[in-house]
Amino acid sequence: MPVRSGSLPLPAFFEMAVPGEWRAIDFISDLHLCEAMPRTTAAWAAHLRHTPADCVVMLGDLFELWVGDELIDRPFEAACVATMAEAASHRELAFMVGNRDFLAGPRLWREAGLRALPDPTLLDAWGQRVLLSHGDALCLDDKPYQTFRAEVRSESWREGFLARPLAERLRIAADIRQASRTRREFDGDSAADVDTAEAVKWMHGMGARELVHGHTHRPGSQSMAPGYKRHVLSDWDLDQGQRAEVLRLTRDGFERVAPAGPAQP
Repeated sequence: MPVRSGSLPLPAFFEMAVPGEWRAIDFISDLHLCEAMPRTTAAWAAHLRHTPADCVVMLGDLFELWVGDELIDRPFEAACVATMAEAASHRELAFMVGNRDFLAGPRLWREAGLRALPDPTLLDAWGQRVLLSHGDALCLDDKPYQTFRAEVRSESWREGFLARPLAERLRIAADIRQASRTRREFDGDSAADVDTAEAVKWMHGMGARELVHGHTHRPGSQSMAPGYKRHVLSDWDLDQGQRAEVLRLTRDGFERVAPAGPAQP
């Protein structure tokens, strides 16, 4: 049966309460980290080390591809995990999976020092209630992707796929991404956007007036309905482009800032 706007039941959600002494929270998503993105990876690592924020929330697609936690045994992924573990000793790091890294699991959370956030999560910060999501679940008009997403997020599919050898999983993922039809199902249609009615329904049902999400690679802040606003995160690409932006929340509200780096002498 076709999916219609506003037709889905309100999802279960997790609430993250912010300690009163915190001063700032950073939100990032869609970095697609991989060996082919060294400048982007370096900027992300520098931000984790030098941001003044008390918490960095990574809302999905941190990695270009994650086919299981055995990836931590490879040099690039091991270095990324070490970067997060070091940063997590100074500030809180939270991570919500996206469509590229939904197979991230307990070993990653543990070794990187991450707080795992379900999608969606309600953030309660200084009296502000903000709904957090990767965003892909709200792109209801993208029917092929929603069908694919429902299949691969099932426990039976996950167990079967993770039971395959790592080399086979990497090959399957590479084949999916090389075929245009299956890649569209895997990534979602780039023309699709979140369903406004469904997003407002989520916010209203969870007592939030603002939504933060990624996935669409269309950074900006817009009103979705009177009293309801969304903030879309930027993707990062400092290797082929010049995109890298952080959305910061303080007691005064949201602002968009450049990634932090080492202090200049």
